[in-house]
Amino acid sequence: MSYEIEKIIQQHDIILFDAICVLCNGWAKFLIRYDRQSKFKFASIQSPLGEAILKYYGMSTADYSTMLVVYNGQRYVDSSTFLKVMQQLKFPFSLSNIGYLVPSIIRDFLYRRVALNRYQLFGTTSSCLLPSQENRSHFLEHAIHEA
Repeated sequence: MSYEIEKIIQQHDIILFDAICVLCNGWAKFLIRYDRQSKFKFASIQSPLGEAILKYYGMSTADYSTMLVVYNGQRYVDSSTFLKVMQQLKFPFSLSNIGYLVPSIIRDFLYRRVALNRYQLFGTTSSCLLPSQENRSHFLEHAIHEA
């Protein structure tokens, strides 16, 4: 399936997540609950669409070690992904902006330690987070097909 990635990233704020990672699935479920306007759209890195977005940004599709967030067409990786998403949520989550006071070299080091060891620390799942009637507005594939 061919996607017009440039058009997609201009139209949507996107979170690419590792669908087999328990921590990543938990993060996605948290955002589905608290991103009530469905501002961010999810795509799995294991999906053809997720892989196409990774390739567009010149990122590996084989060795995935960071969540990717596309916000207003800008790419964010490492600790900035978490902070960028949290600052878009309502209070009290927006208070996480205080994290920007920590130098990015320290934030990113800590983020990468967790990311590189996420399977050992949190495990993997054999069932992917799938769009349901209630949450499909949060998924990029659905948003593209609805447009």
